[in-house]
Amino acid sequence: MLTSEMRLPLQTLPAFRAVARLSNLRAAAEELNLTHSAVSQQIKLLEEQLGFELFDRPGRRIVLNAAGEALLRAVEPSLAQLDDGMRAAEAAANGASHRLRITLLPSFAQRWWMPRMNSWRERHPDIALEMHASQQVIDLQREGFHVALRQGDGKWRGLDAERLLDSPLIAVGSPNAARRLLGRGPQALADEPLLGDADTWESWFATAGVRCRVNPVASFNDAGMMLQAAEQDLGLALGRELLVADALRDGQLMRLSPIELTEAQTAYALWFVHPTGLRDWPPLKALRTWVLDELKKSERSLHARPVPGKSAATKTTKVAKTARATKAAKAAQPARQARVKR
Repeated sequence: MLTSEMRLPLQTLPAFRAVARLSNLRAAAEELNLTHSAVSQQIKLLEEQLGFELFDRPGRRIVLNAAGEALLRAVEPSLAQLDDGMRAAEAAANGASHRLRITLLPSFAQRWWMPRMNSWRERHPDIALEMHASQQVIDLQREGFHVALRQGDGKWRGLDAERLLDSPLIAVGSPNAARRLLGRGPQALADEPLLGDADTWESWFATAGVRCRVNPVASFNDAGMMLQAAEQDLGLALGRELLVADALRDGQLMRLSPIELTEAQTAYALWFVHPTGLRDWPPLKALRTWVLDELKKSERSLHARPVPGKSAATKTTKVAKTARATKAAKAAQPARQARVKR
């Protein structure tokens, strides 16, 4: 009697997975760099060895049946582990010529990552970075990427995801806009040209206790473009605090209100994502450490800046303390002089 290991031709499993995912023999063949006939033969061999069909074939289509779905659930984690192991082995074999392939959002690449590239090169001159900026969620294993910096809920099947940072949305504008709005409340922002998503702005105004209908003058599919428009005084924007950190420091943007939308309201934290098999690969560990260090620097820079509406009381208290201290020093001066004369 054949054992399950002997009945299951392992070399056919990559073709099975590709056809199951794509529901198309030709597309699977192109992905695997095989001929249509070769993929068809592998599926046929797998079904013959198992003794039952894994796909239904209505017309020219090919779709998983119940047996195929059960097999895919069983073998896909193992195939993913093998992919990770192959990638880790390849990375280890490359020795000193390390290259990290990273995918991340264009806005994050433009507003945060690129200004810090010199810091990475100074710390790790022997590890090259290959950057891929995309709005799409890339399949790391299929596309050959080592790391992704993503925003989302952290639930990506087959990948390790470490939550790095919660970055709230804050209202920002150009220095001109800040001067126009100086000393005015959140209601005043509703009378300004607004950039971005109407629903997000309405959530921000609701948090501020302001009821209004929002009609932005422009919307964007990329936060980096939106913040650039705000810097050019085309309108006010709600930006991730992390993405505006450098612009706030350099005075290109100003924070307009202490009101913010937190991660609980927006459900978009920043995550460091990678295949499980690369967890202990030294270049990946080096990148993770560097990212965490740079994020801490960004947070310190943000916390060092006063927030509109929160700093006035602190400044008043400091001025009062300084005045009291000066008065006390003046009152004590004659007494000290008298003691010296005696």
